[in-house]
Amino acid sequence: MTTVPWKMADKEERNVFCQQNHTFRPLTSVVSYPERGDGGNNKYRGNCSPKLIEDLIGFFKPAEICDYMCGSGTTADAAKKMGITSHCYDLHSGFDLLECEIPERPPFIFWHPPYWNIIQYAGEMYSAKEVQEKYGFDPCTRDLSQIPDWHRFVEMMNYAMMKQFCALEKGGRMAVLVGDIKKKGRLYSMPLELVKPGTLENIIIKTQHNCFSDQVSYSGRFIPILHEYVVIVRKDAPLLYPILMARTQMVDIRDMPGATWRDVVAAVLEPCKEAVSLSYIYSQIEPHKKAQKNQWWREKVRQTLQCSPKHFIHVARGMWALNRAVIV
Repeated sequence: MTTVPWKMADKEERNVFCQQNHTFRPLTSVVSYPERGDGGNNKYRGNCSPKLIEDLIGFFKPAEICDYMCGSGTTADAAKKMGITSHCYDLHSGFDLLECEIPERPPFIFWHPPYWNIIQYAGEMYSAKEVQEKYGFDPCTRDLSQIPDWHRFVEMMNYAMMKQFCALEKGGRMAVLVGDIKKKGRLYSMPLELVKPGTLENIIIKTQHNCFSDQVSYSGRFIPILHEYVVIVRKDAPLLYPILMARTQMVDIRDMPGATWRDVVAAVLEPCKEAVSLSYIYSQIEPHKKAQKNQWWREKVRQTLQCSPKHFIHVARGMWALNRAVIV
């Protein structure tokens, strides 16, 4: 196959080349690549199918593509196959995305950050000692996959996301391949917590094949994760753009607008091992918005208890308990 650098080619020429040299796969909201294809090192854990990057190039037709955590070089190989220029770097080549200046003003960035610490790269997938000897820094101290705390990982992931987005030229795009992580009964969701600057253009579901988890038999209620997400954002303006970001905060059900009186009363009773007095229930609700917004809130509490025998048990005069025989 002939490959052509597109520095001097116009968009129409690129379109023709892509059509002639790319097996047409329509890019839809769900993509699947059972056969990985050629590109990068398939022994390098966590890397993606080059077919995904080829399809992104074939659809968006950028003049060049950049990858600042390029791993085993999948993006460079896909770009070469598609006949466009690529600029690809990684910690193992001496480029630290968190610290180094991004050399380009890219029209298109593909980014596949590590999925937290599921796979650790520096010292595992490449020699940290060789990087330190060659470039003068320890990659283990700068590797996102070596961060033990989830919140710190999200903070640094989003810093790297914003840094790359700021480097885009106007009209440029980022395609970010991220996934979910399951640990000890909790889901840690990268696509949910990934900051999304600019225009959120698409979210593509990518099914996973030949995963390490495919070889594991799970017990209990564990649901295996069989997909990833490609989040595509576009930079429509050079200075001002919206940012979509997740926020986690603790809330009290007694202050939540959507909670019903039954929900609130049941929540107050649920921690109690024995029946409690009506005055105790009042004391647990009075300081909160649910009571403050209703002049007759005490009457509402009594009405809720008396009208919901399925959920509340009248043990004795002024004494109430949660009926634990039903799911509230």
